[in-house]
Amino acid sequence: MNIGEAAKASGVNAKLIRYYESIGLIPEAGRTASGYRVYTPNDVNVLRFIKRARTLGFSIERIQTLVGLWQDRSRSSAEVKRVALEHVAELEAKIAELRTMSDTLKHLAHACHGDDRPDCPILNDLAHEDEAAGSCCS
Repeated sequence: MNIGEAAKASGVNAKLIRYYESIGLIPEAGRTASGYRVYTPNDVNVLRFIKRARTLGFSIERIQTLVGLWQDRSRSSAEVKRVALEHVAELEAKIAELRTMSDTLKHLAHACHGDDRPDCPILNDLAHEDEAAGSCCS
């Protein structure tokens, strides 16, 4: 199948397919005599795998590792689990960071009168980040 058909079958757009080839995430596609890329059903399965991994927020580097593990029938599941749990830990750290940001902004918005006066704790906090760091909502 051509790149358009592979894109439709996998849900990965043609530009991303070309990019994944260029960085070695997927092998270079075979070519027709006229130079058009040709993809196999296995290539489409790999693209679907990559798309799902991206949906779960895995980095390209981790996806490369996961694709390699997926294709290695002699792999241990412990290695796959390790990669997944490292990603979970990073996600949880990001969630905690986002929660702290949200709490800080809620606190600042609550402290803001939201009226015609120019005083604004939100702007004051943004202007004095070093002084405010850690002073709210921790």
